[in-house]
Amino acid sequence: MGKERLVIDTNILISALGWNGKPRQLFKQIIDQRYELFISIKQIEELRRVLDYPRLNFSQSQKTRFLRILEETAAIIDTRLNLNVADDSKDNMLIECAVESNAGYIISGDDDLKRIRSYRGIKIISVSEFLKEQADSSDILKLSEKSLKEVWDNKEDDIWNVYLKKK
Repeated sequence: MGKERLVIDTNILISALGWNGKPRQLFKQIIDQRYELFISIKQIEELRRVLDYPRLNFSQSQKTRFLRILEETAAIIDTRLNLNVADDSKDNMLIECAVESNAGYIISGDDDLKRIRSYRGIKIISVSEFLKEQADSSDILKLSEKSLKEVWDNKEDDIWNVYLKKK
């Protein structure tokens, strides 16, 4: 199975740059190539505009480095779809990108967008929900690996007896 394919809302990307927390934790995992990030040209344009908001107070160096990391880390999609799914028309660009890139998730802090919950099999969830879901999946995988190791290590017991002991 390949890496999870993600589209991340601009609000989460801004939070990853500006503050420590779960958005930055997720972004570091993307940099470490744990997940595949997809971003549309439309969203890059929005991101450039938002990065210039005076209240965010990012230096030119921070903005330039962040955009460079993003452009080197993410697959950039020139979307062709023109969907009308979200109440806020600007959120449609995220859904379009997710559909065209076959992403499994849209990660967002936007309550209106998260209310959609799912579109064409694409989950729309918060960073916290995504990280918890991934941690739970990882725990299940570790438990399975541990169980198999115990079966191997207990050569005097057959698989059925090991299974029954766990119940």
